[in-house]
Amino acid sequence: MSAPLTELLSDPRRPRVPVVGDMMLDRYLWGDVDRISPEAPIPVLRIGRQEHRLGGAASVAAMLAALEADVLLAGVTGDDEDGRTVRRLLREARIDAGGLLKTPDRPTTLKERLLGRTHGRHPQQMLRVDREETRPIDAASANKLLESVWGRLDRIDLILLSDYGKGVCAGGFVPQLVAIARAAGVPVVADPARLADYHGYAGCACITPNRTEAALAAGMRIVTPQDGLEAARRLLEFGVESAAVTLDRDGIAWAGRDGGRVFPVRSRQVYDITGAGDMVLAALGWCLALGADWPAAIELANLAGGLEVERLGVVPVSRAELLAELAGAAAGPQGKIVSAEQLAIQLRSARAAGQRVAMTNGCFDLLHPGHVASLQQARQHGDLLVVGLNSDRSVRQLKGPGRPIIDQQGRAEMLAALGCIDYVVIFDEPSVAGLVERLMPDVLVKSAEYAPDEVVGQDIVRRYGGRVALVPMKSSYSTTELIRLCSAQLTR
Repeated sequence: MSAPLTELLSDPRRPRVPVVGDMMLDRYLWGDVDRISPEAPIPVLRIGRQEHRLGGAASVAAMLAALEADVLLAGVTGDDEDGRTVRRLLREARIDAGGLLKTPDRPTTLKERLLGRTHGRHPQQMLRVDREETRPIDAASANKLLESVWGRLDRIDLILLSDYGKGVCAGGFVPQLVAIARAAGVPVVADPARLADYHGYAGCACITPNRTEAALAAGMRIVTPQDGLEAARRLLEFGVESAAVTLDRDGIAWAGRDGGRVFPVRSRQVYDITGAGDMVLAALGWCLALGADWPAAIELANLAGGLEVERLGVVPVSRAELLAELAGAAAGPQGKIVSAEQLAIQLRSARAAGQRVAMTNGCFDLLHPGHVASLQQARQHGDLLVVGLNSDRSVRQLKGPGRPIIDQQGRAEMLAALGCIDYVVIFDEPSVAGLVERLMPDVLVKSAEYAPDEVVGQDIVRRYGGRVALVPMKSSYSTTELIRLCSAQLTR
């Protein structure tokens, strides 16, 4: 399936997709936890920075924009500072907010997340504080939203509905939206609210409830993937054309009038499930708007949702990132060996998830235990470790025509086999400075054989606020130490 997905992601067309539903603003407060409050047995979060991201239907719109779709957003915000922040973020993402209404009688829905890091570990979500109004929007606002979509039906490929139960999709709004869309031959794909009755979504081309939502509506427990498939089949009784039940680690169970199947997903390290459902909806809609069939659309939605759970908070997954993921999967165990272009994309995602990037570099044409130990220590300075590897040509420039002893592919494969290394990138210049400037690591790590000012790239890293770390390189090891050190890395 990877070849058809690659072709789909390489399609230059930009589908035209309105997103209708509940707008939200996500506020992230990032900080460190280093003590317990003397007032109560609770951690004290020392805030370091604040960040705003689009949430709810606005998140789906941002994800579509990252997939290079032309997006119209239709929903409501309050006439408040949070609403103005939503509009600013939409402008920055180049999303058409022509269908976004201000409602002075209700606040912009805000989800405020507090994220803390302890002892240099990954930041974790500690608490979420919500401010919202869930009563249905008034009839005049509902009509304006429908009109904003109606006026563009001749220029759109598909409609996505993001129903979080915050008032936009209440009452007869969804049936009216589906009716006008079907009359124009435009399919509607909906991520439904948590309801026991899905008759309001009748006529939708597909609904995408998660495991819990589908279990409630189908009236059954969903434990196995086959349970998910049975639930998807039961959901067809509500009058929808198909149902895609997202089953987190078990993938997606899809059922339509002509059959159904379970689409498994590759096992991943789940970092945060926030935004996974939005990413599945966006990817599924994007594929269908380009004319993809259900298997291809669900395979890509699975891939996009899988990437999303590896990130902290809601972070859109781009076309380029999906293509890079497919290329890495095709490379099998050598997926750690990437180009500078692919790596820059991966590191942007890592930073958006709050991860720190450590980087070191070298020729490694004679990989010895001292290297392994120093690489292991370098990994402790970040959540990811990138190794810049001199190409054969640059090694010859540095060490003479008789080097390297092992070619660049062999050296890259040996490094990639070490568990402490996340990425290996080959560079062709004698100096690593250009690669450092391109990748902008948070920490540049080198052997303590160097003085800090002798580390190539140190001036670049310090200029943007990064730091340099020096690690010792041990030159001699006992047999027991060698076995322990190497086996720990190769089996990690």
